[in-house]
Amino acid sequence: MRIITGIAKGFKLKAPKGLVTRPTADRVKESLFNILGSDVYDAKVLDLFAGTGNLGLEALSRGATSAIFVDQDKESIQAIKENAAHTKLIEKAEIYKTDVFFALNKFNITKRVFNLVFCDPPYNKGFVERVLESLDKSSIMEDGGLIVIEHARKDKIDAEWNHLRLLRSQRYGATIISFFIFEKLNSKQMEEL
Repeated sequence: MRIITGIAKGFKLKAPKGLVTRPTADRVKESLFNILGSDVYDAKVLDLFAGTGNLGLEALSRGATSAIFVDQDKESIQAIKENAAHTKLIEKAEIYKTDVFFALNKFNITKRVFNLVFCDPPYNKGFVERVLESLDKSSIMEDGGLIVIEHARKDKIDAEWNHLRLLRSQRYGATIISFFIFEKLNSKQMEEL
């Protein structure tokens, strides 16, 4: 596992020992960032269930302005800190050891705003729908912001919410990456104007 492109290209990333984290494979990550393209540049990133910090650090290496990493596992937080320091991206990173849903609520209250969210929760635990519901109801997303969720093929996800719309899903073996856009006014609300 390494940083693929940008100012930290080639830096290897550490992962915690054991089965607590499931880092995104380099080939999947490369495809994901090819799909995002220039949307990464100048992005304010939120990396949920951050694990090793792999996705948020790749975004920073590719020109994102800042990244907030959230995970509640102690070893994951240590790995993120070490990886951010090793890649020399630590000055653009904020790292929080807390529950993802607590963090989303806190960011909503403190009016933090993001335009790119990565979410790689444990598979088949119901987290995907809960995260999408929280983001859909919150005010932390900029209009036109993107949400990238890595999930198991078995996870059923609604394509439309009040403010979220599925743009595309890409399958990589048993893993699916789904791309959502946040729209302050959805198509139904636009028709009513």
